[in-house]
Amino acid sequence: MGLAVTSAATISPIVIHLGRLGDTILLDSLLRSLRHQYPNPCRLICARLCADVYRSYPDVDQIWRLDRHTPLLLSIGWWRVLWMLRHAGSAPVYVCETEPRRLSRIKRLLALSGIAPARCVFLDRHPVAPDTHWIDRWVSFGQLTPPALQNEARRPPAPNAACTPRLEILDSERVELNRWIRARGWGDRPLILVQPGNRRAMRLRRLRPAAEDSKAWPVTRWAALLQQVHSHMPEALIVLNGAPRESALLRKIRAATGLPAVVTATPPLRLLFALCDAAYGMISVDSGPAHAAAALGLPVVVLFGMHGQQQWLPRSASGAGVIGVGGPPIANRLDEIAVDTVFTAWLALLKQIPASRSVRPRSPATVTPVPTCAPRTA
Repeated sequence: MGLAVTSAATISPIVIHLGRLGDTILLDSLLRSLRHQYPNPCRLICARLCADVYRSYPDVDQIWRLDRHTPLLLSIGWWRVLWMLRHAGSAPVYVCETEPRRLSRIKRLLALSGIAPARCVFLDRHPVAPDTHWIDRWVSFGQLTPPALQNEARRPPAPNAACTPRLEILDSERVELNRWIRARGWGDRPLILVQPGNRRAMRLRRLRPAAEDSKAWPVTRWAALLQQVHSHMPEALIVLNGAPRESALLRKIRAATGLPAVVTATPPLRLLFALCDAAYGMISVDSGPAHAAAALGLPVVVLFGMHGQQQWLPRSASGAGVIGVGGPPIANRLDEIAVDTVFTAWLALLKQIPASRSVRPRSPATVTPVPTCAPRTA
């Protein structure tokens, strides 16, 4: 029985990706590449906690959420995705996973859906050079065509620079941010965001020992750095940011600084994006919020441990400064990076920040209007 082939003009590519926040933001490069080639936006299948990244996003028509850990047939989300795939016609499927367990679950889902292998392209079957940046890898992956669609006409791929990740902020999110900032009495001070934690920072609600985490920078060094940042820019408010489970780490750093100008915050994801959009600059470990900052045009210094800058350094489509510190071969752990090295990078970043950024209006009147059609989320 032959494969039914639909005209490319009616195709909405399906993208499956169950990665975490930073990986999901970088995935924008693939979504932009596919949107440039196909007339219709993508349907995105992603992890539940990352579904909000592409809310009201023009290159995504539908968002289908999955739980990475719930057994395949015991999750309502998996059943919904199964139904969608069974009714997906001949849409191409881009499987953006290399982690064995997640990839195995996705392949079982595709088999149960009756998706023909000839409609799929798998990331793990297309290796690249070890130091290839993930943005370039996603753009190259998006240029591949499933065998079943080889004869369909598609527009030429977009250049890599056009596929640098961007995030969108809604008017309503800026209004919410203004209320959130006023409720905390922060006024109109320039905001310097600091992201000291990562998803591995906590274990069973306790701080993981630094020796077990290559992305951990000692609390004493964070405190020393923030004291220098404050001395250089005393008018700014330094906001220690993190997920709720990282609150203990944030409190420890704040107490160690002894500075009233250092505060803590654990905003939800979309409010964090709005905060990045309104802030003056950021200092972060290699993390999802660092990629969000760059995607929103926020200048950022990023500390690297065992993962190389060649693959993971955030890129900014707006041209905002991004400076990486550490990473192989310079450092394989964050605790090998000196305070003065990071502060020197921060001073270099400040020279790239326009003076107008410190007085950026937080009024929603300056933002792009809310799109009339937001992605549907299942």
